[in-house]
Amino acid sequence: MQKKENNQIIRDFRSRLNRQLLAMALTMFLILFLVLIYKRSDIFGEFSKNSIFTSQIILIAVFIGFSVINWRCPSCNKYLGSDINRRICKKCGIRLQ
Repeated sequence: MQKKENNQIIRDFRSRLNRQLLAMALTMFLILFLVLIYKRSDIFGEFSKNSIFTSQIILIAVFIGFSVINWRCPSCNKYLGSDINRRICKKCGIRLQ
């Protein structure tokens, strides 16, 4: 029973890790895309530089909010911190990878 539960925790963590990596890649792409629009406003039409900057701030805030919800230990539900290659939860000691 314990082995089955540990395998489920590892699968759940892998799923959370994949979502986190996807969110990081998507956020970076969108931020860089907005920087391109900011620098070359003639590519997609006229956009206010303030609205582009506001969009970047909102995008970063959404990413942080997603990370706070997603990047948690599947066992104890505590935040895992900034280490993306975490192998063990610092709070409960469960093996994650």
